[in-house]
Amino acid sequence: MNKKIKLLLVEDDPSFGAVLKDYLSLNDYNVTLAVNGEDGVEKFKSDTFDICISDVMMPKKDGFTFAKEIIDINPDVPIIFLTAKNMREDILTGYKLGANDYITKPFDSEVLLYKINAILQRNSNNTNNNHEDKDVYEFSNFKFSPKLRDLEVNDVTYKLSPKENELLKLLCKYKNDLMPREEALLKIWHKDNYFTSRSMDVYIAKIRKLLKDDENVEIVNIHGEGFRLLVKN
Repeated sequence: MNKKIKLLLVEDDPSFGAVLKDYLSLNDYNVTLAVNGEDGVEKFKSDTFDICISDVMMPKKDGFTFAKEIIDINPDVPIIFLTAKNMREDILTGYKLGANDYITKPFDSEVLLYKINAILQRNSNNTNNNHEDKDVYEFSNFKFSPKLRDLEVNDVTYKLSPKENELLKLLCKYKNDLMPREEALLKIWHKDNYFTSRSMDVYIAKIRKLLKDDENVEIVNIHGEGFRLLVKN
């Protein structure tokens, strides 16, 4: 890295917070430690950060409240939640707030590093290629308008169902990168279970049919992880 990534770590356990800060610093991150959500918001207001990692259960201001407040300040900042809980309701709440990932304690520190790097790389790709929040996505011979739910190719327009539309939009945002299965299920179906997972597979198959005649476009299944909209040109 030419410059160190500035990371805000919000953790109320002083021992764990100090250890994690030292570990991240040794891995070339510029880490600021906040001791609770209230302290985290104040530190976020007084500096600029590339990514935030926040515990969920904290005194004075919990992680979800902290996230809401910093997203109001900067909606583009990536957030990873840390929690001792593995409750689906908490995970769903985190993703609804706009969290980029969620990791349950205890965790492998190398896995956390991988997640941080992947999120920062993804955000960099999205910024460089302007894949976020478009009114129209164009790839290969396709023109996709999420607001109209229209997919145009070779002067033919297909009207997408609401779920097809949301799924293709998410695939486009992650174009040539991994669209995490869990994120898609929670954002679109609001549940991550066997039945919603099978439902998503059905919608992926429907979208594949719409794209199948273009040899430069493919939806690749990354087993157990998610899908990738691969565009070759």
